[in-house]
Amino acid sequence: NEAMMKIMVGPEKKSRVALKRDLRATAIHEAGHAIAMFHLPTHDPVRQISIVPRGQALGITWSQPKEDSTHLTRNQMYEQIVSLLGGRVAEELFLGDISVGASNDIERATKLAKDMVARYGMCEKLGTVSYLDGGEVFIGRDYQTTKSYSEKTAATIDDEVKALIDRAYDHCRKLLSDNSEKLMEIVEYLLEKESMTGEQFE
Repeated sequence: NEAMMKIMVGPEKKSRVALKRDLRATAIHEAGHAIAMFHLPTHDPVRQISIVPRGQALGITWSQPKEDSTHLTRNQMYEQIVSLLGGRVAEELFLGDISVGASNDIERATKLAKDMVARYGMCEKLGTVSYLDGGEVFIGRDYQTTKSYSEKTAATIDDEVKALIDRAYDHCRKLLSDNSEKLMEIVEYLLEKESMTGEQFE
């Protein structure tokens, strides 16, 4: 586990002295991800949760598939979005405030939602049409900066992406609200031990 975490995120930064309130915020954020992952039927199981800083991350919740699969379904992609929003939702619910700690999660969730809507034809309103190309670069120009569809379609894509993220956010909020006691137990454990294995979490 330690070797894989080092490769994926970076070595532990044990020398960094963190304020207690920051550690608590990180623990709440990571517990939010873990609780969401656990309650999403298609999501990979949690392998480790840590509030020790690594690389640019203040903490990490790592999941790993039980078996390799090359096919990603619409429901699996949606549930990934729900789990990515777990940290931000937990901050909102249990800290009464939100932080910049969820910026990477939000970027990844937004990209997934946009791919579902505009690349993979997974949006009923737009139908089975791909509006995004592979992003090839030609003569110093990125094709993704040039829209090959109308402003009306662009507005529909934006609306559908926003609606998908909002639905996932509400779904995640219900999961965390319904399991608030378990979430806070994980937080207290992380504040004491700093990390939790998948087995301990289960």
